Amino acid sequence: MKLQGKIALVLGGAKGIGKGIGFALAKAGATVVLTHHDWPKEAARMQEELAAIGDDHLAIKIDLREPAAIEELLSTIRARYGALHILINNIERGGMPVVHGHYTPEQWELEMATTLRAKWWVMRSALPLLRENPEAAIITLSSIAGIVGRSGPAGLIFNDGYSAANRAVSSFTETWAREGAPTVRANELMLGFFETRHAEQTRGWDLLSAEQQTAIREHILLKRTGKIEEIIAAVFFLLQDATYMTGAVLRMDGGYVLGGESIPPMPSGVE
Repeated sequence: MKLQGKIALVLGGAKGIGKGIGFALAKAGATVVLTHHDWPKEAARMQEELAAIGDDHLAIKIDLREPAAIEELLSTIRARYGALHILINNIERGGMPVVHGHYTPEQWELEMATTLRAKWWVMRSALPLLRENPEAAIITLSSIAGIVGRSGPAGLIFNDGYSAANRAVSSFTETWAREGAPTVRANELMLGFFETRHAEQTRGWDLLSAEQQTAIREHILLKRTGKIEEIIAAVFFLLQDATYMTGAVLRMDGGYVLGGESIPPMPSGVE
């Protein structure tokens, strides 16, 4: 897929990964619609920077937990642009045990509504518009919490609801690939510890002790957390180059899932 002239909807664009992906797509020639909900100072800064780029980009404040608001968002995109080629399904809550402590019913519902259901409603509303194009692509961002759960050094960062929601997302990815075929590719980018997602630039990270932070880094085979630029590179690969890939999960975690287990030397044997 060539990005020049494409229309892209990027969720969670106020800051961090969503903003980074959205601005990278805009600089590559796509017209982007960035959504935001909270983080008012960061959202205001994003809107100023987006306006400075020029062209017909759009920032929309929306509560993606509300299906009616999502329908209105897609109606706005259809009316303004007449098309949608790219969906970056990047919305989550990520309630950290180290921040929120014991679960309450309200926290559980918020996790499910944000990390799981909102992704489904956005996809359900966007798919008809995506299907109208000869080529379109969806990338859903998820977390390795769906694999490791609340265990090991990540147990202070990944709560039960967040982990369960992310495990369900991969099921969505397979369903969406079937529904979108043959013109809409749907893939999943499963992330580990990145600077603005689970790691250094989050509230939860600063609440960890130095020993707890070190334990997470040491569990990662590459011994470091990831950078937004690395996520953007993976997104561009999935959009531009991986044209025969759909329904796939690309795990990008520096080897966290594989960490914690050493390889013993090969024994000499008895013969």
